[in-house]
Formats: sequence, structure tokens, C-alpha cells
Amino acid sequence: MPPSPSRSGAPLDARLVSALAEVPVIASVVTPQPLRQFLTAPAKVCIVASLTVGQLPQTVPALARAGKTVFVNVDSSPGLAQDRGALEFIKNMGAHGVVSTRLSLIEKGRPLGLLTMMKVFVTDRSNLRRSMDAVSRGAPDLVEIMPAPIVARMSEQAQRAMSPSVAAGFVETPADVALALALGSVAAATSDPRLWHLRRDQLPPVPPSARKRPAAPSQE
Repeated sequence: MPPSPSRSGAPLDARLVSALAEVPVIASVVTPQPLRQFLTAPAKVCIVASLTVGQLPQTVPALARAGKTVFVNVDSSPGLAQDRGALEFIKNMGAHGVVSTRLSLIEKGRPLGLLTMMKVFVTDRSNLRRSMDAVSRGAPDLVEIMPAPIVARMSEQAQRAMSPSVAAGFVETPADVALALALGSVAAATSDPRLWHLRRDQLPPVPPSARKRPAAPSQE
């Protein structure tokens, strides 16, 4: 079983440690078509996004019955409100967690017993500092860092501040997944069904040069 990185001394939730133990890839399911592929894939965790509020009651329970750990991206689900009622709605249909860029929704999710994943877009160093502050305040279970290549440009201090992290965006090959894990992420997220079958023992080696980080970009 992989190690459990911690944020502010809190270990990765045991449910996620177990779900990511074999396949360190989170499936991004953004249309109904890939659902069947994910149901038969060894990947255990998914982010459901871009499905309408009318599609969720059929999709989420089916995934949960199949033993999948289901996060719903509240921000990108057409027709779903951005409030506590929306979180209660997805919890009652069987979802395990919520994804959002909104600090207020992350803070509301935990009291409801939902796993929380805060999505952050790191576009420059000032944005990185703001993201670190939001993560500190929201204390999510996971931080989805986009785009994935930016993880290699983050200092170890910044990576720790936004852990446990999931690298997402431009995750296209097994090498991308391996690099994300080597840099400290607990998983990589992708909509490519081919990577939903990637097991830990199939990860390619990561060259030492690829692991090098800048000294401290978050402080400049």
C-alpha cells in the first residue's frame, strides 16, 4: 500500500488510501459515454463532471453500487445549485465526495460527511500563494492541482501545503502519472480511459532529472 502523505498532520483518508492502492489514477467522467468503460476498469475513484442534474440520479448510484468512490464536480454540473442543498442532494444519491473551486462548498462538505476535493488552477506564482491560502482555510481531503505539469514547477514547500494532491490536466501517458506520483501527488486524474487500467506495478521509471524542483518559487 502506498504511503499516506499528510496535510497539516492529517493523513490521507483511509477510504482513499484503499481506493488508490492498486490504481493511482482517478477517472474524470465528463460525458455518459465513458461510464461503461469506467465500470469495468480497475480504477476505483472517479470525478463525475458536466453531467446534468437530471443525469446524476441515474449515474451516481450505479457507480456506487459497482464499488466505485464517486466525487461530483458541483461547479460543472448544469442545473445543480452552488449551496448546501446541492451537497445534501449528491450525498443522498450515494456520492462519496464533492469537487469545487469554491471554498464555501468545501467547508460545507465535511460536516455532511462528504470527502472534499478543492480544485485549484495554478497560472502564476501569485495565484499559487492564493491557492495555498485557500487550501489552508478549507482543509480539503484532496487538492486537485491543474494543470499537472505545474507540479514540477512547485517547490516542496508549496507541494506540502497543497497535499494530499491530485495532478490533473494534460495527464496523457503512463509517464505523466509516474511523474506526478514521484513529485508527491497521491494520484493523477485523467479522462483517458486507457489510463484507468494503469496499475502501480506498471508505472514506468522516472529519471532523477525529472524530479528536480525549483528552490522556492512560491516565495518569489
